[in-house]
Formats: sequence, structure tokens, C-alpha cells
Amino acid sequence: MHTDLNRLVSLEAIRTLRMRYCHYLDANRMDALAQLFTEDAVCHVAGAGWTGRDAIKAGLSQAFVDFDTEQRGQYPFLHAVSNHWIEMLDDDHAEGRCYLTDWVTQRPAGENPLLLLGVYVDEYRRVDGKWLISHTRLDVVWPS
Repeated sequence: MHTDLNRLVSLEAIRTLRMRYCHYLDANRMDALAQLFTEDAVCHVAGAGWTGRDAIKAGLSQAFVDFDTEQRGQYPFLHAVSNHWIEMLDDDHAEGRCYLTDWVTQRPAGENPLLLLGVYVDEYRRVDGKWLISHTRLDVVWPS
């Protein structure tokens, strides 16, 4: 099992992985986003599900287009994650959860920008020394 230092390095790499996911999605950097997943990753978001990097990239790209109503090309939403809890299962596998507060940026001024509150339920795998998302599911808590 991990030494304390290796464990801390892995935990930070996984936290950074989830934060990069949010930044890449919001900025429409879909090629970079796809590389955060294992080749065989599974992604379940808002009733949709995709398997494999290409399918995940296509699905999240379509979600981006759907929310980019003003066709700005970036930041139609902002994904803010917090309360990241990670459990190391062994040297190359971990699971975690974190809260999502999702904001819509292209609503009229004065309208509530809150889109949803949710929990990401993730599995992570280290491949060739790099931590990647192998399975993710977004459980929407609000609105239900």
C-alpha cells in the first residue's frame, strides 16, 4: 500500500484531475477533457451515458453546445466542486465523491444562475503512472 507521501501525492493528483475536468469542460477544451478519462471509461450525466473517450467527448461536447445559447464558445456554465473525499483502494485504484454546484452564465441578469446541485461519484485508475477517471456518475440532488 501507499507510503504516507505517495498517498498524499496521489490524493492531490486525483483532486487536480477533477478540477481540470471542470475547467476543461467550461472552457470547451474537449480534446484535453477526453484525455482525463481511461480509454474504457464510463460517464453518466443527467440521464445520458457514454462509454469510451470518444463517446464521452461527443456527449459532453453536445451538452456544451446545448448550454452555449449565445454561442460564445466558452463558459456557458461554471462547474464548482468542493468537499472532495477520496479513498485509496490500492496503489492504482481509488474512489471518490465531491459536491458540484453548477452555474449557468448565459441567463438574463436578475435571473437565478444556479442550474443544479449534485454529487460526482467517481472511480479513478492509475494508467502508466497517471491518474485518470475510469467511471463517473453525476447524481443530481437539486432540483429533483
